[in-house]
Amino acid sequence: MRERAFIRIKVYSITYAVRHKKKISGPIKTVVVLVMENRSFDHMLGWLKKLNPEIDGLQGNESNPLSTTDPASRKIFVADTAEFVDPDPGHSFQAITEQVFGSNDTSAIPPPMNGFAQQAESMVEGFSETVMKGFRPELVPVYTALAMEFAVFDRWFASTPTSTQPNRLYVHSATSYGEISNVKKDLVKGFPQKTIYDSLDEDGLSFGIYYQNIPACLFFKNLRKLKYLTKYHSYRAAFKLHARLGMLPNVAVIEQRYFDLDLTPANDDHPSHDVSEGQKLVKEVYEALRSSPQWNEVLFVITYDEHGGFYDHVPTPNVGVPNPDGVLGPEPGFFDFDRLGVRVPTIMVSPWIEKGTVVHEPNGPTPTSQFEHSSLAATIKKLFDLKSDFLTKRDAWAGTFESVVSGRSSPRTDCPETLPTPPWSLRHRAVDEDAKLTEFQEELVQLASQLNGDHRLNGYPNFGKGMSVRQANNYVESAVRKFLDEGRLALKSGGQADDTTMLDVNIRKSTV
Repeated sequence: MRERAFIRIKVYSITYAVRHKKKISGPIKTVVVLVMENRSFDHMLGWLKKLNPEIDGLQGNESNPLSTTDPASRKIFVADTAEFVDPDPGHSFQAITEQVFGSNDTSAIPPPMNGFAQQAESMVEGFSETVMKGFRPELVPVYTALAMEFAVFDRWFASTPTSTQPNRLYVHSATSYGEISNVKKDLVKGFPQKTIYDSLDEDGLSFGIYYQNIPACLFFKNLRKLKYLTKYHSYRAAFKLHARLGMLPNVAVIEQRYFDLDLTPANDDHPSHDVSEGQKLVKEVYEALRSSPQWNEVLFVITYDEHGGFYDHVPTPNVGVPNPDGVLGPEPGFFDFDRLGVRVPTIMVSPWIEKGTVVHEPNGPTPTSQFEHSSLAATIKKLFDLKSDFLTKRDAWAGTFESVVSGRSSPRTDCPETLPTPPWSLRHRAVDEDAKLTEFQEELVQLASQLNGDHRLNGYPNFGKGMSVRQANNYVESAVRKFLDEGRLALKSGGQADDTTMLDVNIRKSTV
């Protein structure tokens, strides 16, 4: 019975994977998006400059003082000895301000990028050296191969100088709706803004979310709609299958394992997770796409939500950056979202990309435009000629990257079928399944409690604070299964109205 049930679910997943109604004129029919966690460009890719001098990476003489106010302060220089990072560097709005400007004074144009060592040292003695380190190319061989074979962007920035969730909100909706931190109540209630997936759906195009623990896209209220239930797929059960059968949707979002367990290690790259696991995930996704009949229609985008507190030498843009929607950050600062975050690694893969491409700043649409996470929505709108307006003023301003796949008359035939095998592990100790949760993991537990209805019965918003990583993983995965199962039952019962969200289904059921 178990085997039969698994097959039935798998077929159900295939049935709803693709819904192509609109004719797409360009060569790219499928965009695959993978947003990794909390690493800067220099930290992950800076030392690639040794292999390709065109990349704006590290020379080796970059440094930060331990004190930005002491001219005689000792300097901490960059090094290529990064491996496993613990604890997690600072990446709050306040910490990033200090890292970028060296103080709370944000008036410098451009920012001096001189406070990374100082801020890290204030957390843990000696931690300044950790945040100034980057990976040797051979320790991240998957990225090294992709950067040499396809395109690396060395001027792609986080959308806002804040933590994980505000930047992830920009990935999908070109705004964080005024959030500069991970506010659990707002995250769980559901953000109200329109997403690029709503725009795709309006044009009859398809999208899919391939999740491993929990789809963090459910932080958007719109993406809890019952009509979108069939967009959620188990990565393990469905992604390779859909790729092999040529049934990937127009936009496929891959979500990682966010909880670090011995048998299923986290593969999101968030410190203190093992970067080699993230390399394995990227390799797996690439090879599934490379062997797919859709390969010649694919653009695979790999980026990072934010820099995670690690050093980067390129100044963050703080001139001409528009507020997306007029919503200000919370008091006391009332941040106007008029500057970007720190530069993050971004690699793009397609047989339509020339080998060894390095992309610097965009050519418009305005003189101050930059590549940032809102560029995803802006470019998807262009690639698929979406009828809807831009989501916000930010994606209307952001640079677009369709030119990276428009320079050839035919797709390449020399793209590697496989990628190098990354180190088995860069971790020098056993996985701690009893570890306390990170802030982001706590938010995922809070989201799961909303899906489960448990938030109505427990100490919200503190539910889950005492959980270990193992307990949280089990709770989250169980909640998602229950949530989607109840949604499927609602669909079978005829519940398909646009204004009926999946969340409503569970709230009604939990209060009976």
